[in-house]
Amino acid sequence: MGGRKKQSLLNGALVLVVATAFVEIIGLLYKIPLTELIGTVGRGYTGTAYNIYIPIHNIALAGLPVAISKLVAQSIAQGHYKDVKKIFKIAFRLFLVAGVIGTVILLAMAYPYAKSMDNMASLPSIIMIAPAVFLCCVMSTYRGYYSGLRNQNPTALSQMCEVLGKLIFGLGLAFIVQQYGINCFEQGLPVFGTECATMDEAILALAPYAAAASIFGVTMGAACSLLFLVIRHKTVGDKITDEELATAPEAKSGKEIAKMLGAIAVPVVISTLVMNITNLIDSWSIQARLQTAINSGLSTIEEMYASALSLAGKMSNTQLKSYIYGAYEIALDFRNLVPTITTTLGSSAIPVLSEAWTVKNKLMLRSSIESVVRVTMLISLPAGMGMAILSEQLQQLVYGASSSISISAHVMAVYGSFTFIMAISQPLINMLQAIGRVDITMKSVSIAAVAKVVINFVLVGIPSININGAIIGTFCFYLIVVSVNLTALIRETGVKFNFKSVFFKPLFCAALCAIAAWAFTGIADKLLPAFEINSRICTTTVSAIIGIVGAVVVYVLALLFSRSIVAEDIKMLPKGEKICKILEKYNLIG
Repeated sequence: MGGRKKQSLLNGALVLVVATAFVEIIGLLYKIPLTELIGTVGRGYTGTAYNIYIPIHNIALAGLPVAISKLVAQSIAQGHYKDVKKIFKIAFRLFLVAGVIGTVILLAMAYPYAKSMDNMASLPSIIMIAPAVFLCCVMSTYRGYYSGLRNQNPTALSQMCEVLGKLIFGLGLAFIVQQYGINCFEQGLPVFGTECATMDEAILALAPYAAAASIFGVTMGAACSLLFLVIRHKTVGDKITDEELATAPEAKSGKEIAKMLGAIAVPVVISTLVMNITNLIDSWSIQARLQTAINSGLSTIEEMYASALSLAGKMSNTQLKSYIYGAYEIALDFRNLVPTITTTLGSSAIPVLSEAWTVKNKLMLRSSIESVVRVTMLISLPAGMGMAILSEQLQQLVYGASSSISISAHVMAVYGSFTFIMAISQPLINMLQAIGRVDITMKSVSIAAVAKVVINFVLVGIPSININGAIIGTFCFYLIVVSVNLTALIRETGVKFNFKSVFFKPLFCAALCAIAAWAFTGIADKLLPAFEINSRICTTTVSAIIGIVGAVVVYVLALLFSRSIVAEDIKMLPKGEKICKILEKYNLIG
């Protein structure tokens, strides 16, 4: 094994979880002042840009990182170290091409996409984010390679570089653009070509350009991350030794390796293509149908969101659409937190399960699959319930007393109730990819995608449902994906889950955690004296923090006394053996 140390599944996942938590915390720190800078309407513009960027970004990146990770892990398990080196070279070239094509497609689609959505104000944001596709493609070659070597440290550090670059450049540039626009208004000049009578009009006029400046931070963050990976690879390398290379069989031809990469990557690309084209259509249809709902039932929607709109002020129908959609996007900041963290379990599972499948190690296969599902439930169930119960308080804690909080808090609460289904979806897909059944994931995603588009199109256009239709469509999508893939994984691997260990115990502990969050928050709210330093630091938010801390304590105690933590999982962590002995001594481990 040379100078390399292979990380266990949970050890590698822990590294990525820490990095992901850092990324999400910094991301929230980024979004708080960003929302204040560009407003809810500005968030609607950035959301529109993301909705075309993410599908193209995901399609350009789809398949190859999974293929690299899987093939590298298989080659390492077989001692084919020369193949490992060649896989990286071939993949790098393929990703360069994919990155260029992805960026060109995004730039070419920018104008017609913005025009079709009657949202030309989002065009500058789309253009500013386009180069990030190329940078992320090249970056993912390195990440997939190190994942296959079962070393998640370079990926984790590069993610931190990426989010810090996004924070510094995104906020800095947005602030500069906003100040420029305000200065123009104060001097009686047009604000980016628009004559403005009031400061509110000036803020709306500069919002598209401040949003574009903020989203350019995504591109700069990707550049910072890629620079780190290139320097690290040049200086540290992959630690495959000359001795390992000398004793390894000759590498396969470039053509053969490209075929092997394609055999894994193409089905993943197709499923990602289906899902992301669906999301693109979905994004367009949600906003188009939301506009239809507003035009046909304005009074119904104004009545539904009366408290929010009374604070937001007078808006045109188009601005109202961006306002509601922007509130929905704000809720998605929270919705994606837990699935983003649990996705790391799926990423870490690919090389481990690929190796176990290659050498037919059934024990490693069973323990790894059970660990992924159990740990996902242990994370997602309490987090989702907490989001559902404390949605409004969490929104206020992060974004302050925004006018749209009643809309976004409702969306967040509903998503929180089925977070565990969203959280397990990607790990299940990754585990099927690791054992070579990418065809199953492709079918499940395709079926779910069609259902989602139809449900969203029908429901969002109904004034009494409007944006809530998107939540229903999302729930149906993930329910179909998880049902099909979980059934297939059990059938293909022959693994029989201990449902008491992987689901019922975590559910019981999560329920206690949720009750504790509700109780502690309610008690604190009544006992604490009423105060308000600002919209974020007040009785409501301090009570919520007390509730969260109390819930975490109750959850940890519930896990220990119900013996929901399993020895196999603990042993995969750093210092796991020592921790395991301590817990076994007090009979606190399953």
